[in-house]
Amino acid sequence: MKILGRMAVFPVIPARINRLHELAYNLWWSWNADAQSLYQSINPALWESSTHNPVRLLREVAPERLQELEKDTSFLAHYDRVMSTFDAYMKPKETWFSRAHPEMQGQTIAYFSAEFGLHESLPIYSGGLGILSGDHCKEASDLGLPFVGVGFLYPQGYFIQRINADGVQEATYDKLHFSEVSATPALAPDGSEAVINVDLPGRKVYAKVWKIQVGRIPLYLMDTDVDPNGPNDRDLSARLYGGNHEIRISQEIVLGIGGVRALRALGLKPAVWHMNEGHAAFLGLERARELVAEQKLSFYEAREAVAANAVFTTHTPVPAGNDAFGIDLIDRYFSGYWGQLGLNRDQFIELARQDQSWGQSFGMTVLALRLSSQHNGVSALHGEVSRKMWQFLWPGVDAEEVPITSITNGVHTATWLAPALAVLYNRQLGPDWQQHIDDIKTWEPIKQADDATLWETHHKLKEELIRDVRERIKRHRLRLGEGALHIHEAETLLDPNALTIGFARRFATYKRATLIFRDLDRLRRLLNAPGRPVQIIFAGKAHPADEPGKALIQQIYRLSRQPDFVGKIILLEGYDMAMARKLVSGVDIWLNNPIRPYEASGTSGEKASLNGVPNCSILDGWWEEGYNGKNGWAFGEQRDYQNPELQSEADALALYTVLEQEIVPLYYARDAQGIPVGWLQVMKEAIRTVASQFSMARMVKEYTERLYIPAVQQGQQVTGESYALARSLAEWKQKVARAWPGVAIWATGPTEGQIAIGEAIAVNAYLRLPDVRQEDVAVEVVYGRDDDGKMRDPVVQRMEPDGREDNGNYRYRVQLSPNTGGSFIYGVRVLPTHPALPDRHEIGLVLWA
Repeated sequence: MKILGRMAVFPVIPARINRLHELAYNLWWSWNADAQSLYQSINPALWESSTHNPVRLLREVAPERLQELEKDTSFLAHYDRVMSTFDAYMKPKETWFSRAHPEMQGQTIAYFSAEFGLHESLPIYSGGLGILSGDHCKEASDLGLPFVGVGFLYPQGYFIQRINADGVQEATYDKLHFSEVSATPALAPDGSEAVINVDLPGRKVYAKVWKIQVGRIPLYLMDTDVDPNGPNDRDLSARLYGGNHEIRISQEIVLGIGGVRALRALGLKPAVWHMNEGHAAFLGLERARELVAEQKLSFYEAREAVAANAVFTTHTPVPAGNDAFGIDLIDRYFSGYWGQLGLNRDQFIELARQDQSWGQSFGMTVLALRLSSQHNGVSALHGEVSRKMWQFLWPGVDAEEVPITSITNGVHTATWLAPALAVLYNRQLGPDWQQHIDDIKTWEPIKQADDATLWETHHKLKEELIRDVRERIKRHRLRLGEGALHIHEAETLLDPNALTIGFARRFATYKRATLIFRDLDRLRRLLNAPGRPVQIIFAGKAHPADEPGKALIQQIYRLSRQPDFVGKIILLEGYDMAMARKLVSGVDIWLNNPIRPYEASGTSGEKASLNGVPNCSILDGWWEEGYNGKNGWAFGEQRDYQNPELQSEADALALYTVLEQEIVPLYYARDAQGIPVGWLQVMKEAIRTVASQFSMARMVKEYTERLYIPAVQQGQQVTGESYALARSLAEWKQKVARAWPGVAIWATGPTEGQIAIGEAIAVNAYLRLPDVRQEDVAVEVVYGRDDDGKMRDPVVQRMEPDGREDNGNYRYRVQLSPNTGGSFIYGVRVLPTHPALPDRHEIGLVLWA
């Protein structure tokens, strides 16, 4: 038969508890443990089988059960408490944002991401990028930001992972029925359902817009499985990161161009446009097209207005990980578009041209960088890597001054903190600690927490994890048709008293999941040491097309079934957010060993430390900033290697050493009551330092104050008075670019010598400026410590105008006076300057004397 539609039929919910339905459609419940407990109490078995989905739970629960609950005084008290907390959250007297930035109320921030990891019942995420996006939305809600999210509601989501009897990862896909999740059609101002369209080669593709309420903020997700789309276009948004380059560019057109049109259809006019990774970069083109059509700007004028209030976050520290499309695809998909921008083909290609080993490409990161004014990486080290990686876009600028800053990732505390530990923190830190998560002083009292209580809480969480692991392994072996002996064996796997290492993340090869297996004999001795056993739990997915990543999974699975490693090495299938929450709170130590510096940030270790689970990690990503020598362990050197094999060999040896000599002995050092006092000191220090510094609260506040508010201000400045500044800035940039080849600068000053601290040297510069005004440039002296001919810790000092020479050249002077001792080097440069530039190096034109 042909299915015309699907409806969710709910039992009649008694009036006394009828807001259970309302609450189910606001994902606030997904980070409120009391609300989850309320739904679980309705039917615990159904809560588990529904993947903790209250919409499905309410649809499938027996009406008689709801009638019982209406008369259950204990349930009613629980219900009233949850609804009271929910109402207070949704209608606060004030929020952090309203207190800190009242002048910015109503300035909507639009956040575009290809994936959002909100909860396991909504599997539209693949890994760290999506989890970060979900956490970002939740914290934006908590802090009261005027914020909307834009993305896809993938009907098949990311794949369901199955591991067969040979250890091979298999990908299966289940249809996500929107009637069974917390999604409702998004409505336009006239009350109609929002549907948008974009042009793809030879056709229009339509997308319906859905709304998911995430606390106080809406998340708008598009779906192309609608009429009048053909079968292929209906499947366009079916899967996350599925298909070939044709599907990928089509998805990114829908996300970027369609996402802008979706917000317009909903009547929204964002003041900030945040592209989370390059997948959404086409949104800048669509915003420019609007301005060309509606405001009659040239493209270059429109680009100034578009970039002024656009923010771009890059997450990828290797060029190959950044989306780039062949020029042939761009010709096919945009031949009818670039004319609407007032550009010809070559001008359009030049916007994002990136030379690759395989030829010229249209780079999405290049496009995003060129159509935004605020750019950031996701850790201090990643910011440094990104500045070097994209320096070619600012050819006259030293890598250290490339305008890409960094804001280190954090995690949403309420989502990732185990409820049992939340109870302990409430008691130890005070009732309002969650209002001050990002203040390290909030966490100081954790140092005085009772050792026995903290250890008992952690051990209970570990026992919960082990029960969950045993049940998962049992189900896996039953599915594979294994015999009774192996089924029974699953019920006794893992020792609750053994040091348990957790390793769970995406199985990309650079994360080196199998590094600890480089010396199997040494590992065997470590895991089976008499009186000091160690066990390791692995989990994670490899992309379905990543054969090397899948090979790592197979290697771990096969080792886990070898006699020496049974019960010592565990590999779990079906990694998702529910499993991740159990792991980061239930293991004893969290292992991370990527190839440095390929881990842009990482957040799983932050979640673990929030739960008192210390890190043992390469000093990469966030851990290079977070490690203080007392809150976990670091191994490997803080340098790059030319030979990956040498790096892996050195890192593996360092890992074995730190495990054997430091971690295992400390874990098993117990006092008379059997408590590992030294280990608990590391746990407390991990909580104290990581929970505040690497919280999503800190992160979103940084985005707000360092990127969003400047973007709002820049946008208002550039677009005001009928885009007059956008027009003049575009004209100024073109004029300066044309004149720059004729600019010349000379300088005089001591080439070597000695001075005492407090003494000064005179430096003079002479500048030729054909067709450029003097006020359009800045002349600077730059000095810093001499690091074998490379300037370290540079200081910039403006040089003052000092009249003109007879030949018309301008004179500049400065008294240079270093205030610390050592060997210094200096140089003199000139660069364009304009009050409306968001960054002094935005144009990339610099000339050194």
